[in-house]
Amino acid sequence: MSRKIFHELHAALMCADPDAKCTQVAALWRDWQAGVVFDRSAGPPHHIPDAGRPERPELVEPSALRSRRMGSREGHGAMIHAICHIEFTAINLALDAAWRFRELPDDYLADWLRVAADEARHFGLLRTHLRTLGYDYGDFPAHAGLWDMACRTAHDALIRMALVPRVLEARGLDATPPIMAKLRTIGDQAALGILDIVLADEITHVAIGDRWFRQLCAQRGLEPEPTFLRLFNEFDAPRLQPPVNEKARLEAGFSVDEIATLAAERRAPPGAG
Repeated sequence: MSRKIFHELHAALMCADPDAKCTQVAALWRDWQAGVVFDRSAGPPHHIPDAGRPERPELVEPSALRSRRMGSREGHGAMIHAICHIEFTAINLALDAAWRFRELPDDYLADWLRVAADEARHFGLLRTHLRTLGYDYGDFPAHAGLWDMACRTAHDALIRMALVPRVLEARGLDATPPIMAKLRTIGDQAALGILDIVLADEITHVAIGDRWFRQLCAQRGLEPEPTFLRLFNEFDAPRLQPPVNEKARLEAGFSVDEIATLAAERRAPPGAG
């Protein structure tokens, strides 16, 4: 009996246990690389209001997340937990990208299987480190903003590639160096080593999203950068927060002009443009 790739992707996506999800993702990617032939037949994808996740952490609005001082044990743990939660959600985002847009070719599927496996590895590294600090995943509240964007872009692969990899994941390129600077001040060398890995991989992930966004634009006869800016504003995507990691964004496929335009959008008043 042949293995159905979209059935297995859906099972991993809806798995609520973090360890089991990571194991399933790693196995899928390993089998794909080994040349296992999967059956791609499947019906159309359906709406998923919430992907598989454990009961904890409690999900709250971003404004409800309490700021904690990095120098305290609790603040240190909360920071690592926040990154851990982002990486867990990123597993689901990559799985959904692979499962949902099944009209795209094997190269696309392979790219997002690889991303899911990377995110699972990041989550495992961060969770292990979090446990050394006396906490575990779920011990602090978190927010669901990343998955909300997946729901809003579920109808179109081009829009998903524009607004998840090129906005949400690209924000991680900007946010990681300042976080590393804070961790450096408290001497957390283990976390710095993990974030070095995460940042290098995330540049690749954003580049994957950028490449598919540009390919889909080309197929539809659209100019990528004006299309991205239109979608960025139409969906009221999160604005750039300085400092912008221009070097990483350029490596991931952004142009100098595009970064400058996005920075100008950040300065525009609400409703402008």
